[in-house]
Amino acid sequence: MSPALDGLVAVVTGGASGIGAAVAERLGAEGARIAVLDLRPEDAAPGIFAVAANIAQEDSVNTAIEDVFEHFGRIDILINNAGIGAQGDIADNPDEEWARVLNINVTGIARVTRAALPHLRRSPAAAIVNTSSIAATAGLPQRALYSASKGAVLALTRAMAADHLHEGIRVNCVSPGTADTPWVGRLLDSADDPAAERAALEARQPHGRLVNPGEIAEAVLYLASPGAGSTTGVSLAVDGGMDALRLRPRS
Repeated sequence: MSPALDGLVAVVTGGASGIGAAVAERLGAEGARIAVLDLRPEDAAPGIFAVAANIAQEDSVNTAIEDVFEHFGRIDILINNAGIGAQGDIADNPDEEWARVLNINVTGIARVTRAALPHLRRSPAAAIVNTSSIAATAGLPQRALYSASKGAVLALTRAMAADHLHEGIRVNCVSPGTADTPWVGRLLDSADDPAAERAALEARQPHGRLVNPGEIAEAVLYLASPGAGSTTGVSLAVDGGMDALRLRPRS
C-alpha cells in the first residue's frame, strides 16, 4: 500500500520544535513532502525544507508561502500549529499582551491560510488542521488570555470549514491536553516546585500523564489524510479524557 500522503505537500507552522516537529515527522513518514515555517528554521529536522517566517507579520507569511510553492510547485495540506502561551487571570495581562497573543494565535492562522488558499484550492486533497487546545472547552485556572485565543481557534475552525467545504477544502482542529513540550517544560522550570507542578498537571488528565506530542501528530495525520474525506468542522481531543470524562477519584 502507498503511504497515506504520498506526493502531497504539507506546510507546518511552528514545525521546528515541540508538537509541530512531531507533526512534520509523522506526515513525512506517510509520504508527504514537508515545509516548515518557523521563527527558527535552523532548528528543523535535517532534510526538511524550512523557511523563516513570523506569522505575526503578513509580508513574512506571504513570502514564506510563495517560497514553499516555488520549491514544491503545490500546497495540499496546511497545519496551523504555531502559537504562544499566556498565563494569568483576566487582570494579569495588559491590552498589549492581549493584542500580541491574539495576533499570533488567531490572526496568525488567518494570515497563513489566506496566503495558502489559492494553492489549496487547486489541490485534489486539500486539508487544513489548526491547533486548538483543551483550554477552548474547559475552564483552566490562570489561563484567561490563552483560553480566549484557543476558543477563538475552535470557532474559527468551524467557520472556515463552512466557508471552504464546497471548494473541496476540509478544515478541522486538534485539541490537545497539556502536552510534554518545550513550552510546558519552561513553565515547569519556572514553578516554585517543578516536581509538584508536574504532578498536578499529570493528575488533572484522567489518564494520569502529560500528552505525548507523537499522539497529537497521529490525530493530525488522520485529519489531514485524504482517507478522512468526510471529516470536516471537527475538533479532535487528544487529552487523556480531560474534556469528556468525569472519573471517580482512585481509591
